[in-house]
Order: sequence, then structure tokens, then C-alpha cells
Amino acid sequence: MSTVTVKAGQPSALAEFWHYFSRNKGAVIGLVVFIIILVVAVLAPLFAPHQPNEQNRAVLLAVPFWMEGGNASFPLGTDAVGRDILSRLIYGARFSLFIGVVVVTLSVISGVLIGLVAGFFRGKIDTAIMRLMDIILAFPSLLLALVLVAVLGPGLTNAMIAISLVNQPHFVRLTRASVISEREKEYVIASRVAGAGTFRLMFKTILPNCLGPLIVQATLAFSAAILDAAALGFLGMGAQPPTPEWGTMLAESREFISRAWWVVTFPGLAILITVLAINLMGDGLRDALDPKLKRS
Repeated sequence: MSTVTVKAGQPSALAEFWHYFSRNKGAVIGLVVFIIILVVAVLAPLFAPHQPNEQNRAVLLAVPFWMEGGNASFPLGTDAVGRDILSRLIYGARFSLFIGVVVVTLSVISGVLIGLVAGFFRGKIDTAIMRLMDIILAFPSLLLALVLVAVLGPGLTNAMIAISLVNQPHFVRLTRASVISEREKEYVIASRVAGAGTFRLMFKTILPNCLGPLIVQATLAFSAAILDAAALGFLGMGAQPPTPEWGTMLAESREFISRAWWVVTFPGLAILITVLAINLMGDGLRDALDPKLKRS
């Protein structure tokens, strides 16, 4: 049987977390890939051979360097206006990760607050909130995001707001369910008897014990946000040209797919690899944070 490093008779929380997380090899691979993407995005000026919007009219639709006629100065080739694809992918990682962080932050903050109120107070407040969430969930997420962006206007900022509103109900329902299961437990009742106020009960007593499933959901929402932003960019409702966002790159290059496969393939692979890595990390987080899976 595997063991966990013990210090003073008890394993540290970090050591225990890593023990369960590392048992999922796919999650470890996803973590490594995500860290690489994060480092490349943060240090984009060091890794990118060119500026993302720099045009070179002498090398329009240049092939990748390993193909006949390729140029080592443009390792993955160029697009229809001579911009280096590798540089645009590297800078595009910044936009995709930024979109994920902003969307998840907005969704988590608003969803957790609303879910706390619904689960703690119950009654008519709970009913009204949950019926509104049910209405939002009744619409396909991408369709609802498109409608919201159409109302707010195309652009990256409005796309992030729309995606965060679409993701919000998942956090509301998850928080509400966790709060309902925790609010009648003995430690909460003891805190209430001891004189703890409403806000203390909600935010210091109950909420910390609901964070496990919320962290896993936030990880999955991160990858979903990247996908939705790419979809909106592809449809012309998200980031606008010449922004080097992966979905926008796909939209700009779709007419060249039959004669320049690389301009479409590499942005698509970037989206696939990033989303897959984040989802694998989410599986590992679920394994590490779910007590039932730990016992098994």
C-alpha cells in the first residue's frame, strides 16, 4: 500500500493532496502541459520569433519549415497576410488564458454569492433564484452567449461577460446543494448556538467546507470558457481582427483550408491541447478533493 509523507504524525495538506492527485497520471501530464502553456504565454516576447501582427508581404501563406520551400524564420508558416503563425499562437495563449481567468472569476464570485443566499435562506428567495437559473440553463449555452453578445456588441470584453453569465448557473446550483447539505450539520448548529451571526455562518463556517466541488467545477469552466470564446471569435462575435486569439485566427483562415492546411490546423490544435490539459487536471482535482474517491 502506498504511503503519504508524515510529519509529526500527520501528513501535510499539500502532501496529501499531491498523493491523490499524482495517482492520476493523466492529470499530472495535463498539469505539465498547462504549466508549459502558462510559461510560454507569460514570456511570449521571449519565445515568439516575430511580433504577432507583423506582416511580411514577401512570404504570404509560407509553408511550415519542414515542408519543401519552408523557411526556418517562420517555423509553422505564415497566414494570408504574411504574419508568423507560431508568434500569433504564442500571443494567442495569453488571450485564451486571460479569458479563462476572467470568466471563471466572474462566474465563481457571482455564482457562489447567489448560491449561498439561496441555500442558506431557502423559502421564496431560493425558489425565485433557482427558477431563474433553470430558465438560463434551458437555453443552449453557446446560443445564449451569442444572443448576449449581439445585445452588448461584438468584442472580447462583452464576450467574456456573456460567457460568465452563461456559466454562472452551474456554480449557483452547486453552491446551493453544498450549502443545503452542510447547514444542518452539528458544527453549524454549534456555531449558531454559540452566537455566530448570519455572515459568519455563511462565509466562515459553511463556505470553506463547500470549496472542493467548486474548485473542480471552476477548472472545467476554465476550459469551457476557452472553447466558448474561440467559438464566438470564429463566428465574429468575440475578439476582433487583428487580435491573435485562436478562434479569430480560425475564422480568418477558413477560406484557405483547401490550399494552406497549416493556417487552420495549428490554431485548432492549440485549442485542443489546452482544453484537454485543463480537463485532465480537473479529473485529478476531483480525485484529490472528493473524500469518497479517497476512501476507495
